[in-house]
Amino acid sequence: MTSAIRQIPLDTAIHHHAHDFHQIVIGLRGEAEFEIEGLGGSISALSGCIVPANHLHFYAGNGDNRQLILDLPHDAFAVTGHQRDLIQLFDAPRFFSLDTALRHYLDFLLQELNLLAPEGHLDPLHGERLAGTLLGSLHARLANEPATPARRLDLVALDRFIDHHLGERLRVADLAAQACLSEAHFSERFRQSTGMSPWQYVMRRRLESARYLVQQSRLPLSEVAARTGFTSQSALSRACRQAFGRPPSQLRRDPRGQLGSPATSPVRGAAATPLRRK
Repeated sequence: MTSAIRQIPLDTAIHHHAHDFHQIVIGLRGEAEFEIEGLGGSISALSGCIVPANHLHFYAGNGDNRQLILDLPHDAFAVTGHQRDLIQLFDAPRFFSLDTALRHYLDFLLQELNLLAPEGHLDPLHGERLAGTLLGSLHARLANEPATPARRLDLVALDRFIDHHLGERLRVADLAAQACLSEAHFSERFRQSTGMSPWQYVMRRRLESARYLVQQSRLPLSEVAARTGFTSQSALSRACRQAFGRPPSQLRRDPRGQLGSPATSPVRGAAATPLRRK
């Protein structure tokens, strides 16, 4: 397959998606904001970002803007054969700025597009030549530079979101969207940050909230179960027995029950409203 080079403005509304091809975005005019699997940054004229395939990214233009976008399939001529090492550019998302030489090449590339493809229909082979030169030049500059680390998960914001929706059917995708990550990347980074899977973590939040309501309110236990995402009062009772060693009725009379460590928390068999994948 061949690459595609285009010049477009980005909508000022926030959009998000992932696609099965790599992408390079370079600012020509104005500004745009990108968030690529948790790595956020701004693009202005003569700066850009690398979006690897299958990486969830949020993006929005800022006012009057125009971007040069290179779409690059895995089997594009520009990253196969003798140029196959260039695919390493897409090992991770990153932001970059163009130096003087690359700015001159960008001017030449734009002139070629305007001269040979005034309506956007560039000869595919010539497009691959232009793309290959751009990729090779970027690779020569970025190969030895450390990639910008992704920002840390905002667990405080995730806690607020979980607590606000505790009585609902939460999905991994719901939490991942809050962190601007794909489900796979979110689950991996979440376990690295907390030592738990998202499902285990949500279960602990449910149990902590349930214990607080049992001990600090006079709500019926059925209402406590409904508010904290358990499917029934009996499901809440089973989960409390496993987590605290006593049922909710005893916790209400004697609040000494303690939630166990993540390894011993009731992540099996507790019939809470589940954290589901799509």
